[in-house]
Amino acid sequence: MTTLSLTINGQKHGPMDVRDDLSMNDFLREMLGMTGTKFGCGAAQCLSCAIIVDDPDGTSSTSPTCVAPAVNFDGKSIRTVEGHAKDGELSILQKAFINHFAFQCGYCTAGFLNEGQVLLERLARAPVPREALEQTIADALDGHLCRCTGYIKYHEAVRDVILADSNRYLIAAK
Repeated sequence: MTTLSLTINGQKHGPMDVRDDLSMNDFLREMLGMTGTKFGCGAAQCLSCAIIVDDPDGTSSTSPTCVAPAVNFDGKSIRTVEGHAKDGELSILQKAFINHFAFQCGYCTAGFLNEGQVLLERLARAPVPREALEQTIADALDGHLCRCTGYIKYHEAVRDVILADSNRYLIAAK
């Protein structure tokens, strides 16, 4: 057993004792009842289970949870799909996913949503030229598997959010 404390969607959890072999996915779903994070392939290959890990320097990245022990997240700040909506209001990215019917069966949506959010935050810090946008989105979403093959819809939803606020996410054309 290891004592675990972390921040999830801005709320502190712990200290609580967890088995050393308990996956982060099982910790979220079984110990905290946060079922938005899905268990996909169980081999960190489909990324349906990806959450956002916030680093102290203000950057973020996604991390699979299906094979990662919960104790690896001790002291960290993470965000799950449950943290996107604020005060009952869906995020801009969530709304774009709905507008593009990007979720289809919805199983992989949490992972795509978290990856899209990390991309938006990265572009807000380091905008890219418009001509690099399509490849930037493709690179960011690469590795996430959708059994419904909804890749284009996810891509279009993320692109729409970026283009709607292009002054924030894209380098202005000269």
